[in-house]
Amino acid sequence: MGNKTIISCLFSQVLICMVVLVAQAEDPYLFFEWKVTYGTQSPLGVPQQVILINGQFPGPNLNTTTNNNLEINVFNNLDEPLLFTWYVLSFLISLLYYHYHAAFVAGIQQRKNSWQDGTLGTMCPIPPGTNYTYRFQVKDQIGSFFYYPTTGFLKAAGGYGGLRVNSRLLIPVPYPDPEDDYTVLIGDWYQKSHTALKKTLDSGKSLGRPDGVLINGKRGEVGNEKEEPLFTMKPGKTYKYRICNVGLKNTLNFRIQGHKMKLVEVEGSHTVQNEYESLDVHLGQCYAVLVTANQDPKDYYMVASGPASNILPEAPTGWAWSLNQFRSFRWNLTASAARPNPQGSFHYGQINITRTVKLATTAATVDGKLRYAVNGVSHTDPETPVKLAEYYQATDKVFKYDNIGDEPPANVEQLDKVTIAPIVLNFTHREFVEIIFENHEKSVQSFHLAGYAFFPVAIEVGTWSPEKRKNYNLMDAVSKYNIQVYPKSWAAILLEFDNVGMWNVRNECMERAYLGQQLYISVPTPERVLRDEYNMPDNALLCGIVKDLPKPKPYEL
Repeated sequence: MGNKTIISCLFSQVLICMVVLVAQAEDPYLFFEWKVTYGTQSPLGVPQQVILINGQFPGPNLNTTTNNNLEINVFNNLDEPLLFTWYVLSFLISLLYYHYHAAFVAGIQQRKNSWQDGTLGTMCPIPPGTNYTYRFQVKDQIGSFFYYPTTGFLKAAGGYGGLRVNSRLLIPVPYPDPEDDYTVLIGDWYQKSHTALKKTLDSGKSLGRPDGVLINGKRGEVGNEKEEPLFTMKPGKTYKYRICNVGLKNTLNFRIQGHKMKLVEVEGSHTVQNEYESLDVHLGQCYAVLVTANQDPKDYYMVASGPASNILPEAPTGWAWSLNQFRSFRWNLTASAARPNPQGSFHYGQINITRTVKLATTAATVDGKLRYAVNGVSHTDPETPVKLAEYYQATDKVFKYDNIGDEPPANVEQLDKVTIAPIVLNFTHREFVEIIFENHEKSVQSFHLAGYAFFPVAIEVGTWSPEKRKNYNLMDAVSKYNIQVYPKSWAAILLEFDNVGMWNVRNECMERAYLGQQLYISVPTPERVLRDEYNMPDNALLCGIVKDLPKPKPYEL
């Protein structure tokens, strides 16, 4: 592709169709209506089909507050099924500039509610020409997130947008209120349509290198004086920027010309406030930073580029820059904010581990076609969502639990055969688990666990062994929902499976997830009571073998 330098121009994200009602003794409700359509845009200078939400690309920014109840009525006017989920190898670069004037006086945990998580393992998709209303609460959460479509390969056409959860006014944040609060969505982009990219994957080939990088859906030209600034800042004022990597394939490095960024939040957790000149933002990850307009008033560039600093030297000679940066992130334990459930789990280093699961990622071919696997199995979504099959007690007709073990095969890198099947791991409610992600490949991987915030306690080069636990950060690892795994390396996370439901674990590289590098974790409620999990929504869409089955008896208190 060669080196590219591009500048994004002004783009306004307007939140529309919102009504706020406050019921007595109940948290506020926010109502949204989304019309999802195709449209023509030129993100990289060439007209192409993109997904619009209420005519916007990217979609509207959802601005909410802790404990708000959201109802989002989605009208699918596309020509294929649709679902939304809420929450690098070539050299890519996108620049976007902002200015300030001397004259100026500029992923959601679904608690007990995997029914609304928006993946093909939890929900039947919204058919074309119909609508569905998502209902969920942003309970006990704050921070920076985003949403995107999970069906087919629709994310390659857009359909994503920012989702912020603000602290309630009675809960102080550990920094003064900023002058303004901006969402910055960075990501790589292809000029080919999402249908052409999907066809490439279905034929058994990799997508290759993206064609460029976008910031808030835009690029521009270096030196173009007609380019409107994306953000305007007043001299001496401090601004909050929420930076999320919404791309398909690449880690990106983000920086603002001439300005330092003070990190204040990572994926829903307040952090120790270190300053950085640039940040590696891996796929699916979100950071919030404070930036002060303390330079000469003029235009400055905002840059998202790749590849990131991901080359790791052989141990024990040292660590790469990107890994050092990860290890500098620390949870702010003195800040007042929503904490992970249960509340005591922030003492995670004092909880006994009851189960260790190692998940090894590899690439392989099946019948001459490219597939990606976890522990030797490549996931495929059955016609019946695995959550519905479980709820209707029809799992024997759809999938088998635990078809991968807690340990990968000893020869996982040399397996002659990769199995294609739904992957569902069964866990016991409230057990405290250690999960080790092993990356046997040559690129950075980024993994997301839906329904949970977890503690990333270590990332190291080589192979994990129990002795590595002595190097864990058992004090102030940042509670988050994404973890990167560097080439030929491993990453360890700790969490308690206290959130009943069916939860997706996926590689945030869409190519890899689409071709099988994902799985589901089942955390059942033994008593099948409302204390542990909500009932299936009355408006739930049904498909597959459960479509005509009688509805199971609802849970009771």
